Amino acid sequence: MSYLVLARKYRPQVFAEVIAQEHVTRTLSNAIAAGRVAHAILFAGPRGTGKTTIARILAKAMNCQEGPAPVPCNVCRACTEITSGHAADVFEIDGASNNSVDQVRELRENIKYMPARSLYKIYIIDEVHMLSTAAFNALLKTLEEPPAHVIFLFATTEPHKIPITILSRCQRHDFRRLHLDAIARHMATLCDQEGFQIDRASLEIIAREAGGSMRDALSLLDQVMTCSQGQIAHDQVLDLLGIIDRKIIFDLSDSVLAGDIPAVLDVLEDSYHRGQDMKKLYGDLLEHFRNLIVAKLGKNVSKLVDVPSHEIERMTSQAQKAPMAGLNQILDRLFKEEAAIRLAAQPKLALEMALIRLLQEKPALSIDTLIEKLDLLRQEIRPSQSPASPGGHTGAPAQMNANRLAHAPEGSNLAETSPAPSAPADCSAGAAPTTFKPDATLEQIWQGLFEIISRKHRSLAAGLAKCSLQKRTEQNLEIEVRGNDFTINLIRRDKNMAILRKVCTDYFGKPMDIILTASTSLQCKTRTKKSQDKRLKQEALSHPLVADVLDIFDGKLVDVKILNNSHN
Repeated sequence: MSYLVLARKYRPQVFAEVIAQEHVTRTLSNAIAAGRVAHAILFAGPRGTGKTTIARILAKAMNCQEGPAPVPCNVCRACTEITSGHAADVFEIDGASNNSVDQVRELRENIKYMPARSLYKIYIIDEVHMLSTAAFNALLKTLEEPPAHVIFLFATTEPHKIPITILSRCQRHDFRRLHLDAIARHMATLCDQEGFQIDRASLEIIAREAGGSMRDALSLLDQVMTCSQGQIAHDQVLDLLGIIDRKIIFDLSDSVLAGDIPAVLDVLEDSYHRGQDMKKLYGDLLEHFRNLIVAKLGKNVSKLVDVPSHEIERMTSQAQKAPMAGLNQILDRLFKEEAAIRLAAQPKLALEMALIRLLQEKPALSIDTLIEKLDLLRQEIRPSQSPASPGGHTGAPAQMNANRLAHAPEGSNLAETSPAPSAPADCSAGAAPTTFKPDATLEQIWQGLFEIISRKHRSLAAGLAKCSLQKRTEQNLEIEVRGNDFTINLIRRDKNMAILRKVCTDYFGKPMDIILTASTSLQCKTRTKKSQDKRLKQEALSHPLVADVLDIFDGKLVDVKILNNSHN
């Protein structure tokens, strides 16, 4: 007899032996005991989680000589024939190779006949989503009202591909992906039965590589057991299966968090020479930083991270060394580079470049740190603000501080690099008066107004920083605006003008009208620009090349766009 692989040799024969699908086995057992088994059942879920196995067990339970019973005897003729796959009344059909409408019509003709030796004629169709649309349509009426002696059991990994008309006629059971610990425990039990010695760490890494599939895990274990007799070392398992050691992932992530580019390149070089898949390494690293963020949050870590408990402890310790903003930045960058790594012709080089770019980026500041620095800057700006003066030096300290904020390097301490605020001067020296004084100069009046606006309306104050008070009468104020058209339009908005009028009314104790005037230099610059644009348009219209193009293509000149004020 040929060798029987572990997945077939230790296939569960009763519901109790099925691993981690209690929600399905309990429901089916209760349905059998109560005589409420549906005539069409759909098993949906990831590969290798027990869909076909449970379908066979259900077939045995329904056709057992002791049943229908939730626990088949596995010794009667019906049970043994179903187990060996030779039952006359249980048909296992591959949906991928029997997907035509003619084969479904043949099936529909055969179900009219009674079972040969059993109570029910049972059809198990694996990968049922592979049936053609015509085949599904041919099955509709039979599936809705089959003969009393027929049961349909469907299994699929892609239920979304099954027409809704079929789904609505089936009782659906969704299978769960198996947890790493459940797979590792089951493999440990099988190794004991086989007399094979392997450490827990090797079983856990095999289970992790299986991705929640028991069949995949047992196939990998079969390969490991074939390699050695009696006992195998952990390093041998890694080399045999080409699995990336978890130590490499932790070493690489430690180097990334430390910003050590040479160490990162050294780890990648070692992994490459061991023949490990660089794309798989990148995927594991991406998943690792996702797990670090979950560990940093500290809630439901064991549920959200499918790794052994000792790895969770190490992840938690590693995550505490890095700020949340930094972990988010690393994960975001790695995720954006994933497509480039996956499609790269030289994945090692692409991986090295991605990590180098990541480590050369400046670390992100947390929101709390940024708010603290903004508060420090605001405290510096207030005592050192210099309102507008007729000479054009209005708001110089405020503008200088704003420029420093815009160009300050990440992680720098603004409080340390800022000049110490000077003590406020008295009103006679040009300080801002809190209330209007008849003998105040235009500069002092503008200082007072600018101080009030800066405290309550910062966006308007940014535009007024380049303005100055040129003239005051009993009814109005004339404010000169220095800057571009954007500054003038910002101040002229209805909302900002209303704010400005209210501040002036409160300050002077009576309604005041506001007159905005552009500075002479701005007006000259605007007139010069318009003159240049007009001249350039005229030159374009009279250019011989333009005239030739219009003649050749019989075109019409619609408009002339000035993209640059230069002749180039």
